[in-house]
Amino acid sequence: MTGTIAFREPDAGILARRETIIDELQALLPEDALVHEARELVPFETDAFLAYHRVPLAVCLPETTEDVARVLGYCHENGIPVVPRGAGTSLAGGAIGQEDAIILGLSRMNRILDIDLPNRAAVVQAGVTNIAISEAVAPEGFFYAPDPSSQLACTIGGNIGMNSGGAHCLKYGVTTNNLLGVKLVLVDGTVIDLGGKMLDSGSLDLLALVCGSEGQLGIITEATVRLLAKPEGARPVLFGFPSSESAGACVTDIIAAGIIPVAIEFMDKPAIEICEAFAHAGYPLDAAALLIIEVEGSEEEMEAMLGRIVTIAETHGVMAVRRSQSATEAALIWKGRKSAFGATGRIADYICMDGTVPLSQLSYVLQKTSEITDRYGLRVANVFHAGDGNMHPLILYNINDPEDAARAEEAGAEILKLCVEAGGCLTGEHGVGIEKRDLMRHQFGEADLRQQMAVRAAFDPDWSLNPSKVFPLEGRDD
Repeated sequence: MTGTIAFREPDAGILARRETIIDELQALLPEDALVHEARELVPFETDAFLAYHRVPLAVCLPETTEDVARVLGYCHENGIPVVPRGAGTSLAGGAIGQEDAIILGLSRMNRILDIDLPNRAAVVQAGVTNIAISEAVAPEGFFYAPDPSSQLACTIGGNIGMNSGGAHCLKYGVTTNNLLGVKLVLVDGTVIDLGGKMLDSGSLDLLALVCGSEGQLGIITEATVRLLAKPEGARPVLFGFPSSESAGACVTDIIAAGIIPVAIEFMDKPAIEICEAFAHAGYPLDAAALLIIEVEGSEEEMEAMLGRIVTIAETHGVMAVRRSQSATEAALIWKGRKSAFGATGRIADYICMDGTVPLSQLSYVLQKTSEITDRYGLRVANVFHAGDGNMHPLILYNINDPEDAARAEEAGAEILKLCVEAGGCLTGEHGVGIEKRDLMRHQFGEADLRQQMAVRAAFDPDWSLNPSKVFPLEGRDD
């Protein structure tokens, strides 16, 4: 699929110097840390936004911060664009390279450097997987809170780049709420440290600026993350509803009542059927929508909170309430939800939207989303973080049919515009990448965009870090 999203034109001068660039990069890196043969570049030509492909000039696989600094310094001196890449799980095209660009992959930087339980912090390299942190500290009774559905594969560097969240972000927040510090390599190879193990640091909060910047301000090589004590107990409960609207209204009323569970996850009927066929988690197939609501604490605390939630659910016509009775059953419930994207990929190609809306607008946006996809003759499966209004409609289509793919993109753009018009925003955790870049003007005015681009250009005046991403190509200062 060629698609409708444009990339900037590759620099012919860089392409003409390809062999020289490869030779000079090879001298900066360990022996097997440069990928440049055509067939070896194929795995790096796209990320999880599979509709678009660009074969990069080469791929660097550094093992240390010093390796990264050398590569960035060289590319800066020679005007070569650089695209950072973690595990390649970006759903917005954030890690797709270009023909004149170097992909700087951080997958080999996968060591946990320090676990500091007295200060409840861990220092990890950017290529460490999300779940590996929790696994490393679980025997001591701690965990790392953000838990994207791709946590088995996605890496901390990518999580920071997109400010990822996950099912438990309702109570514990997203990456920025659990990030204490980073080691950042700037575009010219300079290495700086932001934040640290202290709870707060003086001066400008550049750490918050870097988190969510999608690799455009520098490349993160290390992160200091917050560790939390595991709760006494946790229990996910399934609630089946007669309609998506009633499930959405239930979520709104739970939050309005001042109840903050650990997680509230939503699935509509198509998503229920897809996930149940894959995970056999016991999801209610007769329900039009379900909520997975997890509570935690002591047995008494969990029962009290669940009692209040059940009472609210009953006012919205809840059809079924199923409480997990064991750790195995709880894991199975979450397996279905965490496998949603992969399970959907078994039956169709899809694009996954990531708009976020106020909770009071959930039912309205769900209804309008169905109307939009029906109008385009497409199917949609909705599965998302309902507690913070982070929508994830999966628009199903045939990637090999250009007309079908174009309809899917147009429908997705309408859904994202709908989210903004309902008082929300274009992205909750997947980032802008290339997918939402040309919709930025729908959310921001020209003055807003100019200010954001001015900050970005202060770090990277030549716009060489992750070019073609986030901001509209027109109106840049490059």
